[in-house]
Amino acid sequence: MTEHSSTQNYLQLPISVVGYIDIGRLTREMDDLAEFLNQAAIREPGTSMKLPKSSKLFDELVSANNLNMLQKEDRERLQAFLEEVKAKAPRLHISFGADPSPLFLQKLMDYLRGAVHPLVLVQIGLQPNIGAGCVLRSTNKIFDMSLREDFKQKRGLLMKHIANLKTPSETEATS
Repeated sequence: MTEHSSTQNYLQLPISVVGYIDIGRLTREMDDLAEFLNQAAIREPGTSMKLPKSSKLFDELVSANNLNMLQKEDRERLQAFLEEVKAKAPRLHISFGADPSPLFLQKLMDYLRGAVHPLVLVQIGLQPNIGAGCVLRSTNKIFDMSLREDFKQKRGLLMKHIANLKTPSETEATS
């Protein structure tokens, strides 16, 4: 495995797991399942119990890693993995001018997990004033790739061109 790989059993995050909030939900769901199975082990045989429902995200995580949640070892591996991700995963914050589509988020996460880190987590924000593009923040750097910032950087050039433009009334006056 690569140096980015988790030291905790080489589990992977599906691209549908985007942010820290998703990790929190998965951790709570894992805790609920573990508690349910622990209680089931000490109950009297024959008593009815209702298995907790799992989310699509949890099902994807379990399926992507070929885990069997009835096996204690698999539950422990997943719990340790989620704790490690929560503690060590790199985090990015990306602000867009409008809500990104789910397909775009999926492609973005696929790219970031391949190019940046396999466990990277992203928080998506909205800043309608950026126009087009995005603003990306890591723990120690900000990358402003917005149309607003591009206009700021090229303001002098834009003002020069505007000053050189002739209005229709000026054009008629010189004719």
